[in-house]
Amino acid sequence: MRRIVEAAGGILYRWKDNVEPEQASSPSANANIATDGTIITNAAHATNTADDATSSSGASDAAPSSTGADAPLTGIIGQATHIDSAGSSAKDANDPASADNVLNHIELCVVHRPKYDDWSWPKGKVDPNESHRHAAVREIGEESGLPVQLGPYLGDIEYPLSEEGSKRRHTKDRTVDTKHVQFWMATPISAIDNLRRTHAFGPVHRADIGEIDEVVWLTPAEARKKLSHSTDKDILALFVDRVQEGALDAVPVIIVRHGKAEARKLWKGSDANRPITPKGASAAYALNRELACFNPTRLATSPWVRCQETLEMFAWQTGRDMVHLDPLTEDAFAADPDVAWECLLSEIDFALERRQPTAICMHRPVIGGMFEHLRKMCASMALSKRLIAKTPFMPTGTAVALFVVPGSSNATGKTGDGNNAAGLGAEVSASAEQASSAGHSSSPNHSDSANQPLCADVTIIDIQKVQPLVY
Repeated sequence: MRRIVEAAGGILYRWKDNVEPEQASSPSANANIATDGTIITNAAHATNTADDATSSSGASDAAPSSTGADAPLTGIIGQATHIDSAGSSAKDANDPASADNVLNHIELCVVHRPKYDDWSWPKGKVDPNESHRHAAVREIGEESGLPVQLGPYLGDIEYPLSEEGSKRRHTKDRTVDTKHVQFWMATPISAIDNLRRTHAFGPVHRADIGEIDEVVWLTPAEARKKLSHSTDKDILALFVDRVQEGALDAVPVIIVRHGKAEARKLWKGSDANRPITPKGASAAYALNRELACFNPTRLATSPWVRCQETLEMFAWQTGRDMVHLDPLTEDAFAADPDVAWECLLSEIDFALERRQPTAICMHRPVIGGMFEHLRKMCASMALSKRLIAKTPFMPTGTAVALFVVPGSSNATGKTGDGNNAAGLGAEVSASAEQASSAGHSSSPNHSDSANQPLCADVTIIDIQKVQPLVY
């Protein structure tokens, strides 16, 4: 019987130490990529798209591809944000070659495996009772030595186990034992953020030197030359496609549905005080490990008890406060759904301004109303269909991670084939406001939305379903 070994990893990227945001933004800084180090923009050989992977992992669509597997990276329209040590963000102006430019000013982590004498992306096997997402964060951390948070999903590959480490292109024999690997974008997080999330995520131990004996940071062009396997180059192509979408700007906004609550007909108290059940509490606890993969540093919730209880353990484990959003209760939403939407939109705006991953817990009816608006912000019709239009919209005790970028979107009329995403970055007209050096000291003003400029131009480029493993 065919055996499939599940694994996960990612492309960990960072900005070059000697590059200022203004330099990376300048058209004059746009160096050519050597032809022998061309970055391909079509991953035609990646064995499965993210759509195929969704049924097993809840991951999102792979990034759209460009015209040819061997085409150079030219003429890409996209924008990226550099976050300096003070927490400020800076975007390049509407430079048609900005994605080209950015690729010359970021570095990707490539690791050497002495057992196979090959160079590849950090990755490893999924442990028992572990999600692919959690395994990706753990394995990248173990092999790179850096704590990370996940970004948009890239795609997956398969190859025969017998060809592990082989330098030649892997065969596609579906009858033999196979390794299946899922990949995400990933970025380093601070030591303080890592310390805060340790209890929620779990321990990460540095890989033994017999497993990984060298870690290098290379530009995408250099990485493509260095990588030993064609399948890893296919994943690099998907990464470049994501950059084309503006993924370096992406911030996760995670919509959480509260854990299973006591039945309304059995509960004798007020609906606002109805708690989650022991089953709901176990799902909420397990969800912590998955939320930690995105490192949400802002926790917001409906003030009703069942929503607070769902995020309460994560807040306690990470030492972060929960912000109460009164417009997101069931009663407030029923009375004025527009105010509820303005509340969520201001949270998205705040997350983009501060470059702050955010988790927001709410109720089933509220989620349905929010999804109606959020579907219109998706980069494609295909992506918008991940936000279910039929009740209950999502199971209790689960979440969806929305990766939002500045820039307008209109999903109406889009075909969802991915090709429409190439111009997203060109629609961005202004950079996010400078964040304070303190990072998270202020909050959006939900009570005076008429006087608050909301971020009307927002695009969702990736949606990941997040389900806890309860065992």
